[in-house]
Amino acid sequence: MKTYDWIVIGGGIGGVALSYELARQGLQVLLIEQSVNLTGASRFSYGGVAYWAGTTPLTRQLGAESFTKYEQLSDELESEIQFRVLDLVMTIPVEGDVTQAAHAYAHCAAPPSVISPVIAKELEPQLNPDALGGALTCRHGHIEPMLTVEAYRRAAETLGVEVIVAKVETIKIQDGLGDRYIQGVNVHQVDYPSRNVIIAAGGLSRWLLSSVGVNLPIYFTHAELIETAPMDPCLRTLVLPAQIQRVGLETLSSRPEFEHFWDQPGHEPMPSILDPGGIQFCNGRLLLGQISSTLTDPQANLNPSTGEMAIRTAIGEILPALKDVAGTWHRCLVAFSRDQLPLVGKVPGYEGLHVFSGFSNPLTLIPPVAQRFAAHVARTTDDLIVQLHPGR
Repeated sequence: MKTYDWIVIGGGIGGVALSYELARQGLQVLLIEQSVNLTGASRFSYGGVAYWAGTTPLTRQLGAESFTKYEQLSDELESEIQFRVLDLVMTIPVEGDVTQAAHAYAHCAAPPSVISPVIAKELEPQLNPDALGGALTCRHGHIEPMLTVEAYRRAAETLGVEVIVAKVETIKIQDGLGDRYIQGVNVHQVDYPSRNVIIAAGGLSRWLLSSVGVNLPIYFTHAELIETAPMDPCLRTLVLPAQIQRVGLETLSSRPEFEHFWDQPGHEPMPSILDPGGIQFCNGRLLLGQISSTLTDPQANLNPSTGEMAIRTAIGEILPALKDVAGTWHRCLVAFSRDQLPLVGKVPGYEGLHVFSGFSNPLTLIPPVAQRFAAHVARTTDDLIVQLHPGR
């Protein structure tokens, strides 16, 4: 039976980028994804690449590398990903504090500019200026996420990556003196041997890790949004709130006192929030959203009618023409960590078990981090990857 150098679990943007980069290093890779048609965060991502938003030397460097990577990624993968740079308009409600909103971005690599409601409407004609106290704007990267996933996957397969669509039944582990040792995975009662297994399963990463007794600070929200069929152009920009409540939700719900809630279903550490925004892709489809909930059961029941109504009501305030546009409610899991940085690297106490998850700013960080991680494990130690270690 063939033995792989690496088995990657998860076929979203993280898993396919990682598989591709590992294969570029000459490694034998097996990629396992449980869904024929992706239903996770990669499928329902807005596609934003916030390369300008780094606030530390680490995130600023990765942002710069991300922009450079995306500029040439279509050529590198020999497949179109529709990378572009567009205007991002971040809305501030009438009752909001414009100065405070701008201050929150003051330490970014390229801080956004403050604009009036009138200028905001010039940038995005669909905005309701009467609902705004002001706005922030900057240039922002954007891709078609599913085209990017497909481009990475095809390029990975060209390099010899094998892809299986199936659910991993078991991660096989052997106890040793000290560390436990990875032996591979079992899929449909078939063993696939490997000394290295890396979990890149987004919002399901915590569940997969807990199945082998690992407790890492990776969490997930249930995201709810509305997707439309392709339609005539109506949005020129990416519209988001300046004060994104999801960031605060992630920070509060991952506090140590809530850790025990995440180990069992039926809890909600913090109430759900709604960040109204929208994007139109190059093919004309719209995504409008989003609600984020910290329900600790990955399969938690959500009410589609309630969620859709809440999103439409909020969208109707800022983008009134889109309130009643025909669309379908969707949900997905979105992974996050405790400190806004991903967990990347070897799981402490497990020889050969690795994690690549918890990306709060995934489309910006994943391409450069995947490239660096592959070189890190194949050739030389990368101090940047060390900073993302799960045991930090």
